[in-house]
Amino acid sequence: LHGLNLQVLPGEIFGLLGPNGAGKSTTLKILTRLIFPTSGTARLLDRPLDDVKVHGQIGFLPENPYFYDYLTAEELLWFGGKTTGLSSPAIQKSTDELLRKVNLLGARKRQLRTYSKGMVQRAGLALSLIHDPDVAILDEPMSGLDPLGRKMVGDIILELKARGKTIFFSSHILTDIERFCDRVGIIVSGRLVLVDRLDNVLTGNTRLED
Repeated sequence: LHGLNLQVLPGEIFGLLGPNGAGKSTTLKILTRLIFPTSGTARLLDRPLDDVKVHGQIGFLPENPYFYDYLTAEELLWFGGKTTGLSSPAIQKSTDELLRKVNLLGARKRQLRTYSKGMVQRAGLALSLIHDPDVAILDEPMSGLDPLGRKMVGDIILELKARGKTIFFSSHILTDIERFCDRVGIIVSGRLVLVDRLDNVLTGNTRLED
C-alpha cells in the first residue's frame, strides 16, 4: 500500500474493488491487526487499532477461511460466541438464526472437514456475525460460492445495512459491488485511484485520484 487515505462512514456499505494482488486483503488485514503497517495510522469506530475492546465490535471474514477440521459448524460458532463474551443462551439463539440464514442448519453437526469450499465460506460468515458486531469486514465474501450462495450472502449484507451496521468488503467482481455498495474505492498496485458514490462511478461522473 502507498499513501492509502480512506474513510468508511457509519452505516454504509463500502466496496473495495481491485484486481488480485492490488492490496485489498492487505488493507483489511491491517484493520484487523493480522499485519502491521510500516507507517501511518488507522482507527476503527474512532478508536486506535490496539484498543482490544474495539475488536469485540467487529466481525471479520478472511478471504480463505480455515478452521479446525474436526469442529462442527455448531462448535465453531460456540467457540466464536464464547471468545466474544456471549452467554450460552445468546450463543444458542444466534447460532440457530445464523445457520438458518447461511443454509447450514441441516449440516450443523457435520465436521467442517466434510464441507465444500462454499460451505466453509458460509460457516465463516456466520462466525464473523455470531456476536452481532457493529462493523463487518469481509474479504471476498462471495469467494467459492455458487449463484444461490452469492445471493444468500448478498441478502445478509443488505440485511446488516438495514439494521444500521457498517460493512466494508473487498471484491474483484464488479457485479458484487454494483448490487450492494453506497460508495466504492478502486485500488490498483497498492494505490487508491478512486473513491466515490457508486451511482457516480456507474455513470462515469467521477474522477480518478491524483
